[in-house]
Amino acid sequence: MARDAGKTARVAVVGSLNMDLVARAPRLPSPGETLAGSAFAQVPGGKGGNQAVAAARLGAEVSMIGRVGSDSNGGILRAGLTAEGIDCGGLETSQHAPTGVALIVVDDASQNAIVIVAGSNGEVTPRTIARHEAVLAQADVVVCQLETPLDAVAAALQTARRFGKLTILNPAPATGPLPAAWLPLIDYLVPNELEAATLTGLPASTPEDAARAALALRDAGARNVLVTLGAQGVCALLDGTAPTHLPAPSVQAVDTTAAGDTFIGALAARLAAGEAPPRAIAFALRAASISVTRAGAQPSIPTLDEL
Repeated sequence: MARDAGKTARVAVVGSLNMDLVARAPRLPSPGETLAGSAFAQVPGGKGGNQAVAAARLGAEVSMIGRVGSDSNGGILRAGLTAEGIDCGGLETSQHAPTGVALIVVDDASQNAIVIVAGSNGEVTPRTIARHEAVLAQADVVVCQLETPLDAVAAALQTARRFGKLTILNPAPATGPLPAAWLPLIDYLVPNELEAATLTGLPASTPEDAARAALALRDAGARNVLVTLGAQGVCALLDGTAPTHLPAPSVQAVDTTAAGDTFIGALAARLAAGEAPPRAIAFALRAASISVTRAGAQPSIPTLDEL
């Protein structure tokens, strides 16, 4: 489908919001080891929030469905989304659970290790989705991840399909194969290499391996599969085609946090605008390549003007 320059691209994101607590260290610590860090930052994050910000900065009108706590972190996250022009009518406030947090260590090679404490994200339920059906009905593309309870993700995908919306699932964090009933509800399944390996039981760290994993996911019922491979780019298996390796632009990486989320948000924004999938994927690769050249989650996400 050719892009309609006059079309408003509407994206709804159902997912997590966290406050990221980020420490930089020379390398990732081993079990039982204490390392001296060189820097610390507190940065708005969460896969849902990051993807919503990316879609908004890259040209879409975005609505967020999720849950934060009544604490200061929740207020900061809500204010940050609002400042990006994101509709927070579907962002609820928990009176019981704190806002989610992510503990992130970034090493000198720009790799990271992350521990997530769900907090209020764990209170997103099918009833949450039902309360905000109108948000999904107005979207062109609905984006989900796995940092909220799985029954809520299933409800979001089912509701989006009922309304005939294009759906994107970022299966992160992946703990095993997806429920078979989900696959017909997903238009674009976008795992990274580790998630693709977890979903299929196959290695997926090279373009050749990722192609085999993508084919296995299509055999299981997925329609379009995009396996993101970091600096190696993306292995794309689009409906009715053979796997294709799309290399990423070569850059000097500083911090890979939120690179995958930038890719997802950029892809959603471009698909919602009616862009053909190969062009939308190339655009998303460029956006992600910019994000890794600077530190932080949401602060690293580029704007449309930058691309």
